[in-house]
Amino acid sequence: MFSQKMAPPADEADDRTSALNQHVVDYDIVLRPLSHPELGDIFIGENLFAIGRNEPPFDSYAPEITADLSRRHARIFSEYGAVYIADLDSKNGTTVNGVDIQQKISRLHDGDEICFGKALAYQVSLGPRARTHQPSARLVSLTLTPQREDIGLQPIVITQFPFLISKADDAFARYKDDFPHQVQYLSRRHAHIFLKAGAPFIEDLGSTNGTFVNDERLEERAVPLKDGDVISFGGRHFVYGVSLQTEIAQIDPTVTKLSPLVREGAPQAADTAAPESAAASDKTTFVAAADSFLNIFCIDQAQNKTDAVPEAEEAAPDVEPGKRHPRGKYGTLAAAFMQALGDGGGEKGRLRWVALAATAALAIAAGVAYFGAQPESEVKDLIAAGRAEQAVPVASQALARRPDSTELRSLAAEAVLKTYLPAWIAAQKEGNFDRAAQSLASMRQAGQQNPDMQPMLAELEWLGRLDSFAASHRDAGAPLRIFAEEEQIQALLAHWDQDTQAHQRQLEKIAAYVPEFRETYATGLSHLRRLQSDNAVYLAAMARLKAAIETELGRDNPGALNAVLDDYAQKFPRLAGMDQLRHDLQRYLEIDAAARERRLGALAVRLENPSFSTPPFQAKLRAVASSDRFPPPDVLRQYQPVAKAWREGDARAALGGLQQMKAASWQDAVTRETARKQALLEQHTAVQKGRGNRGQDERLLQMAGMLDPEEDVYFLRALEPELTANRAAVLAKAREHVAQSEQRWRRYQETGGIDASLRLESTLSPKFREQARLLRDAHEDVARSIRIHRQLKAEYPPQWERFQADIDAEAALQRSGLQEQQAGANPALIRAKLQLLEGGTNEK
Repeated sequence: MFSQKMAPPADEADDRTSALNQHVVDYDIVLRPLSHPELGDIFIGENLFAIGRNEPPFDSYAPEITADLSRRHARIFSEYGAVYIADLDSKNGTTVNGVDIQQKISRLHDGDEICFGKALAYQVSLGPRARTHQPSARLVSLTLTPQREDIGLQPIVITQFPFLISKADDAFARYKDDFPHQVQYLSRRHAHIFLKAGAPFIEDLGSTNGTFVNDERLEERAVPLKDGDVISFGGRHFVYGVSLQTEIAQIDPTVTKLSPLVREGAPQAADTAAPESAAASDKTTFVAAADSFLNIFCIDQAQNKTDAVPEAEEAAPDVEPGKRHPRGKYGTLAAAFMQALGDGGGEKGRLRWVALAATAALAIAAGVAYFGAQPESEVKDLIAAGRAEQAVPVASQALARRPDSTELRSLAAEAVLKTYLPAWIAAQKEGNFDRAAQSLASMRQAGQQNPDMQPMLAELEWLGRLDSFAASHRDAGAPLRIFAEEEQIQALLAHWDQDTQAHQRQLEKIAAYVPEFRETYATGLSHLRRLQSDNAVYLAAMARLKAAIETELGRDNPGALNAVLDDYAQKFPRLAGMDQLRHDLQRYLEIDAAARERRLGALAVRLENPSFSTPPFQAKLRAVASSDRFPPPDVLRQYQPVAKAWREGDARAALGGLQQMKAASWQDAVTRETARKQALLEQHTAVQKGRGNRGQDERLLQMAGMLDPEEDVYFLRALEPELTANRAAVLAKAREHVAQSEQRWRRYQETGGIDASLRLESTLSPKFREQARLLRDAHEDVARSIRIHRQLKAEYPPQWERFQADIDAEAALQRSGLQEQQAGANPALIRAKLQLLEGGTNEK
């Protein structure tokens, strides 16, 4: 049979393991000494590192340096994209950034400062783990074979590490009925078996009754396990022989494979399973899900108080010699009455006894009736009989009368969970999260008077949200959407990180009440670890990308973001939402260019519907809309009827509206817009007259290059039949223009572009004019050619857009450089240079 130790469903385990391995980011951890730099750095390349007085490299330090270290002081471990430090109840404590974490687990980040004791301090440096050489053979499974055949212990096959030896684990708890005392000799966190450089090690976790390897009790250090070793836990009952199953290492070390022993013993389909295999499986415990170091190193001061000590039980009974064992509750009540009667002797004493005997008998009977009527017994009996639903109201009513009863709280919680939790588990497995929410609401209603229920319900609510998120990202390569899902992921992780040990205790408590919950718990942990990995990789990438966008927008250099977006899309293939960012970037570049070039018509129609869907561009537009870069609101209002008439083809009304506009500082833009519309009307007339004449393809291309796709919609529709009729010739001419653009761009680069000396000139030199013309014409040629291809729905090489992006980035860089000079330069000169870059003809 398979152990119930937080294992995912069998049909999902391989896929989930593979998915986790693909996305887990392990770290190389470096501890850089702060208090004693002469000690040198400590490089940690394993998932688990021991800090202790007798652990390397601390055992080689001078005694005065390690005086504050305990023998089992702390552990540093990495697990599913995160690094943690656990203090193991050390004498002098451990701090992280000055905060005491004694008996706690704390997550570590790059740059954190940790201190063991009072003076041994280090700075943490984290970096992605470099790929290391894989051993020629790897451990597939470790089998623990019982050394005694007379007590019915089952072999344990471990295929996932670490493995926690615990009296609460099914691998040992199953013997509680047959051997209760021997199970009690185990601690809740007794020992664990883990891998170090691919080899198995065993470490005692401070258990009460010890862990033995070949009859030697383990002290504070882990020891390696070899074929043929004999290990025992807590005495002479749980004694096992060790055998290791290895195989030749695969090319892909992340693929999890079962050993031949495991494959032979694993359950098979009912129609194909052989009886011998089924019998062998029933007598073997297979551990197919790893424990978590977070659970293994969770310090619980009360964990060993219930451990039995074999020698102590025989040598030091609970009562003093010569005294009887403590009585039960009825005997205690009777003894209280006897003490009340006194120890008077003789006849007087006997008369007193006779006089009060009846009263005592009545009192004892009343006590019996009182104790016998306790609701705890009734609730226990109902739960034991499988009638937990009937136990809920009984426990609730009793708890209302005695809200401080710890036992009643526990029994009430057990009754509620046994009644409603199975339906919640079934709904979660089916992905029916609405029905699961209804079950959770029923649990809240039934447990509203029980303070013990509230933290458990909070964990179930969190686990439901975690499962719901995972269901929408079931595939290992499921995309993660920027500006949409990071807050949800961060909220799920923040809940867990806030007090990991407290969450684990509540979830373990739920599993103790309803054992079938362990599978759901294990599935949730798998989802959590995947989220932790995504947080380490993709959420970190999202944060860097957001910062890059804000930086470039803050510099007024949006053109640089094309390359940034391309880089992130290539490095992080699961990063979704890039199309929205590209759309918003392109939209903002259009608005920004229209504003800088003071093209009133193009700017006004785009501001009517900016259509930004991502926060950084929405915020940037709000910031610049109130600046002098944009026309005042009254100018935009005056232009609205002009734009409406122009889109409807009423050129006379549009031009008349422009002549009546009073735009103050934007009056020059109104004048240029009037000239542009008149030129477009003239070109439209030339196209109509030139039908069938020579040079019509060039006239069409020129007119198409003049049209704005949002402002000049009437003329685009009017031009479409003519473009379609001359499609081949127009597209050929467009390709010629791209070639011209490439020539101009090469010449611009070969002649040195526009360097700082040209931007700083106190006049408009011929050199600046020529370079600005080359850059501007290169941009216009390729932009016109792409626009005509889109209008004709014709394919074009994708490198054209990259070519245009390079030109746009250079133009944006030059504009930014000129704007930075405005504080100490002639403003009119700067404006003139900007106009040359943006298509103006200012010669002043």
